[in-house]
Amino acid sequence: MTFPMPNLTPALPEIFVLAMVSLILIIDLFLSDRQRFITYALTQLTLLGAAWITAMTITAVPVYTFSNMFVGDLMSSVLKVFSYITVSIVLVYSRSYLSLRGLFRGEFFVLALFALLGMMVMISANHFLVLYMGLELLSLSLYAMVALQRDSAIATEAAMKYFVLGALASGLLLYGMSMLYGVTGSLHLNQVAFVIQNNTAADRVVLIFGLVFVVAGLGFKLGVVPFHMWIPDVYQGAPTAVTLFIGSAPKIAAFAFVLRILVEGLQGLVADWQGMLIILAILSMAIGNITAIAQTNIKRMLAYSTISHMGFLLLGLLSGSLNGYSSSMFYVLVYVLMSLGSFGMIMLLSRQGFEAENLEDFKGLNQRSPWYAFIMLLLMLSMSGIPPTVGFYAKLSVLQAALQAGLVWLVVLAVIFSAIGAFYYLRVIKLMYFDAPDENTQPIRPEGDVAILMSGNGLAVLALGIMPQPLMALCAYAIQHSLL
Repeated sequence: MTFPMPNLTPALPEIFVLAMVSLILIIDLFLSDRQRFITYALTQLTLLGAAWITAMTITAVPVYTFSNMFVGDLMSSVLKVFSYITVSIVLVYSRSYLSLRGLFRGEFFVLALFALLGMMVMISANHFLVLYMGLELLSLSLYAMVALQRDSAIATEAAMKYFVLGALASGLLLYGMSMLYGVTGSLHLNQVAFVIQNNTAADRVVLIFGLVFVVAGLGFKLGVVPFHMWIPDVYQGAPTAVTLFIGSAPKIAAFAFVLRILVEGLQGLVADWQGMLIILAILSMAIGNITAIAQTNIKRMLAYSTISHMGFLLLGLLSGSLNGYSSSMFYVLVYVLMSLGSFGMIMLLSRQGFEAENLEDFKGLNQRSPWYAFIMLLLMLSMSGIPPTVGFYAKLSVLQAALQAGLVWLVVLAVIFSAIGAFYYLRVIKLMYFDAPDENTQPIRPEGDVAILMSGNGLAVLALGIMPQPLMALCAYAIQHSLL
């Protein structure tokens, strides 16, 4: 038998990252702790190289390879580039934090790159098994990253909870996929969509049951209610650098994962999964915003904030339109930008032997570091969706998509919950500007590249709020040329 040579061009970024991870693993064996900056530099070089390869292989027309199991399209290229940028920023923000806690080791960088590789596979997958393989590669890397601080009981507990609940969700997802395969006779998303749209599925009842299990698995990966129970514990228990990683780049991959399965594979069942997503969105916005008010730990507060933001993300997806999908893509990219800045500020306030995890740690920040208080002010205003920050346009775009789908009552509910959520963001601003700092607090003096990046992060939230059109147009263009 002869096997045709697949077109490797769409998968070149993944091949490059895998090769570099293998190289970094070997090189790191021969480095001392003082030379660990070499591993860090190689990791950043890997991200830069992957971004260059992705830019060079970008195409406006979808290209399928590996027997149509893998696709390279405009949406995947854009999301991958944003994933590289996000992971690179995470590593810059985390460098000092990891060094002070003895976590600046090769394991962190290798696990981060393996997690990135899983995200890249998820973003470009066109087959249920490839989607699942990417998801498991990402999940296993994240479990290990959460438990990286071995002498921390709370981190170990968080990793165990994450692992057990993640395994359960993966089982639900795999079971749902197997039911869809049994009914449609295919694991390719395009063929599954064709069978469903032409009403040639063997048993519609089994098809709907499979959809329910798949949506439950997707709900866990997004962290929406009622599959949210792992998020607060993992966000609080993990080292802040790991929390920053979990709360940023994987959200991009999760968005692509949901889009590939529900929109490309199960578009014929849009009326069924739309109703499920409406329930998940309402519960997430309600419980996320209301529960966040009661939190005194800022990492837990941002965890519940994440749950509510994922509820807003679903508003665009459940609209069932290209405008809604592009709005959700815009929303997830904006959320990642805000999340990077928020958790980056927590690490900026932390120092050796001290974790700035409580809201009280932000008291009087304006008096000791006015510039960083202003950056945090912009981030909190954007999180709450107040103009002229970009968070306002992110929420407005998904609300407009839901409104165009005729879901007026859902838009009204979303606005109410958004107003409730503004309280706990404004509380952080109140602590920074109207409360006196503790006597033992110190001014913030970050390293040069961290200071520049953090400032750029905060100002980007404002700049994109003033001019959101370029990013919104990019998202709309990518969606229109990918979802044929």
